[in-house]
Amino acid sequence: MQHQPIGIFDSGYGGLTIMKEIVNQLPGYDYVYLGDNARAPYGTRSYETVYAYTLQCVKWFFEQGCPLVILACNTASAKALRTIQQHDLAGIDPDKRVLGVIRPTSEIIGQLTQSGHVGIMGTTGTIQSNSYLIEIEKFYQNIKVSQEACPIWVPLVEYNEYTSPGADYFVKKHIDQLLEKDAEIDAILLACTHYPLLMDKIMQFVPKSVSVISQGHIVAESLRNYLQRHPEMAERCSKKGKRSFYTTGEVSDFNNHASVFFGSAVEAERLVL
Repeated sequence: MQHQPIGIFDSGYGGLTIMKEIVNQLPGYDYVYLGDNARAPYGTRSYETVYAYTLQCVKWFFEQGCPLVILACNTASAKALRTIQQHDLAGIDPDKRVLGVIRPTSEIIGQLTQSGHVGIMGTTGTIQSNSYLIEIEKFYQNIKVSQEACPIWVPLVEYNEYTSPGADYFVKKHIDQLLEKDAEIDAILLACTHYPLLMDKIMQFVPKSVSVISQGHIVAESLRNYLQRHPEMAERCSKKGKRSFYTTGEVSDFNNHASVFFGSAVEAERLVL
């Protein structure tokens, strides 16, 4: 049996916040990361475009031998995952798997709220897809979900303005708008992998009675459980503790940004799709 790394995909750098938690919880496995920076951001693109880009990148992971690919991108998970799982995998390789970040979070969101009122903050694409509303309702019919698109938050992070005083206005604005929709919200999910970098800023404007949830540890724990439930897949994944990074964008720019998201130095290779 061939043993190959687990693939982790994102439209850019944000998925590295997911990968960081996965590596912390499952350090023995090998991982290959791809950021499609040349075509980022995905958040404002159409369903058809996000699906086409995501499928192309998933096929690249499969060509590298990856038996399992994690879409560590909320927009790709919202706009492409289901179609890939239901319509493409059987024709490409029915023994391989693609997982996302929306379902793992939706499965446990009910455990993170006392009031039963939850807020979702994400990119325009993720919010417009209503993916969280649909998935959460499958598990918790009585939870009320309010959503807020925050289109400026990703650029704040990407342009290294997320700690600046200028970010305060945009962070406070969207938090206030979300809480105006439902004053009983006691848990806010950051449904974008960039947003954890804004956590310190977000906490300045969120009432102390409201918890703020990032996805990294949830997705990592879900992957751990998945591999325990599917030992045949765990057996196919190589375990030498190797990490490889690729970007479709400019390498030095990726490396500079990636170290902030991943928490340690990253050396990527350029990939032309």
